[in-house]
Amino acid sequence: MTHQTDFLAYTPPSKDILKGRIIVITGAGDGIGKAIAIACATAGATVVLLGRTMQKLEAVYDAIEQLGGPQPAIFPINFESATKQDYQQLKDALNEEFGLIDGLLHNAGALGTNAPAEQYSASEWEVLMQVNATAPFMLTQSLLPLLKKSTDASVVFTGSTVGYRGRAYWGAYAASKAAVENIMQTLADEYSEHPHLRFNSINPGATRTQMRAKAYPAENPSEVTAPSAHANRYLYLLGPASLGVSGAQFQAQPS
Repeated sequence: MTHQTDFLAYTPPSKDILKGRIIVITGAGDGIGKAIAIACATAGATVVLLGRTMQKLEAVYDAIEQLGGPQPAIFPINFESATKQDYQQLKDALNEEFGLIDGLLHNAGALGTNAPAEQYSASEWEVLMQVNATAPFMLTQSLLPLLKKSTDASVVFTGSTVGYRGRAYWGAYAASKAAVENIMQTLADEYSEHPHLRFNSINPGATRTQMRAKAYPAENPSEVTAPSAHANRYLYLLGPASLGVSGAQFQAQPS
């Protein structure tokens, strides 16, 4: 099922809507991940910044501190090469530092090359499936014990229009995003008897990111939605207003 109208108009009731919550965000060093990390911190959350480029994560850390948000945490991780042991070490570190987590946003992703299926590189296919589908599954699986300790936990997967319906030349990216939707729905169904743990996905749509610029190099960036424009929608999904909503696919922009 898809949700759109009320979601697009959502405005948080207060600036402290996430106060006291621990929110883990992947791909937090740039684009949507950076914007939502700052938005969550501004809303009172302690944000855990995950990504592979330490310099970018540190810049987001500094921005949050300058805005007066709760002190964030940084955990560098490369999802292209991450192993089960890496996820376990992350889980142990989070458990030692916080004891639980209240939110997990899967934002990190790779685009790959647009090419006909007949010519698509097998090695590139494996990388994209690893980063876009396997990593979100493995990370969620590892952090479930910490999510289950929360009285109101939300896991948000990042979807894509090509994950709803495949499109020519989008290869592994489209397939990996379809897999993400299925993973989300599977988890929502498995935990349907746990009302304080929910799983949803959000399709940001055309958003001004480096990935978008790579996919559409002729597009004028100024005509594309800024990542920060999505802030309230992510706050809805990660905050108390979405309690009881699980297994839903959200559109961040009108179709």
